Amino acid sequence: MNPPRIVFMGTPAFAVGTLEALLDAGMSIAGVITAPDKPAGRGKQLQQSAVKQCALRHRLPVLQPVNLKDPVFLEELRQLNADLFVVVAFRMLPESVWAMPPLGTLNLHASLLPAYRGAAPINWAIIEGESETGVTTFLIEKEIDTGKILLQSRVPIPAEMNAGQLHDLLCEVGAGLVVRTVQELATGILQAVPQPSGENFPRAPKIFPADCQLNWAQPAHRVYDKLRGLAPYPAAWNHLDGLLVKLPEASPVLDLQTPPAAPGTLAVRHKRELWCAAADGWVQLMALKPEGKAMMPAQAFINGYAPNAKQLT
Repeated sequence: MNPPRIVFMGTPAFAVGTLEALLDAGMSIAGVITAPDKPAGRGKQLQQSAVKQCALRHRLPVLQPVNLKDPVFLEELRQLNADLFVVVAFRMLPESVWAMPPLGTLNLHASLLPAYRGAAPINWAIIEGESETGVTTFLIEKEIDTGKILLQSRVPIPAEMNAGQLHDLLCEVGAGLVVRTVQELATGILQAVPQPSGENFPRAPKIFPADCQLNWAQPAHRVYDKLRGLAPYPAAWNHLDGLLVKLPEASPVLDLQTPPAAPGTLAVRHKRELWCAAADGWVQLMALKPEGKAMMPAQAFINGYAPNAKQLT
């Protein structure tokens, strides 16, 4: 069988690697669907999505519907005569879209489904202290992230890895998995498998600013996992004397001979290291971003804010 004719759907940089991988593998991309251009920056100039920029570089047709149920858009989509839709980091699709192609609609999810269904699987896997995650290709059905699984690839999470680093790794691994999935779908040998049922699998809901506040009364390893699970974006935060401070980089303190102070207490060690007390130990803060200021290393923060005996809340 010839390679299927594909419509690719995606918006952020995470999806670009997969689109590039499909093109590199010689796949036929009939068109690309992405979000409308949005105002961004101080000048509020219209900004194209990362996927649109990639598509234009390769001279691919681009559609940017505001409403995915718009009859005009649905007819334009139908006219692309695709055998398969491939979705990576796009919006929730109505059935009128995902049920359209004869081979179905393939989605890439950045977890080992059914674990971490939801909008932020990369962040939550690290926040929850997982030592392994992965990527899954599956066929979209009515309930989000519940469709039959096609292929999975497992990826270890080193103890020092943050969400940004895991994002980049899963982008690369996921791109290869999508190409392999499309190739095996084209041969007819790939069989979709229903996801295990049950409610005991961890979830990955959207992360809001309030979710990023650190609770230093937790064990040090839990605080550290949340810090790196939110790094570099959206970044964990606390208040310091009423000032909001983002905490984008940290490290666990291995030498725990110094007894912890009250949770959230800041301490300067060796004149250049900034530690913060958790319930059972310390976490070293490597960089901080006070509200209205640029990111600064801990040494600069120590020099400018004299944090001795102060407390993060």
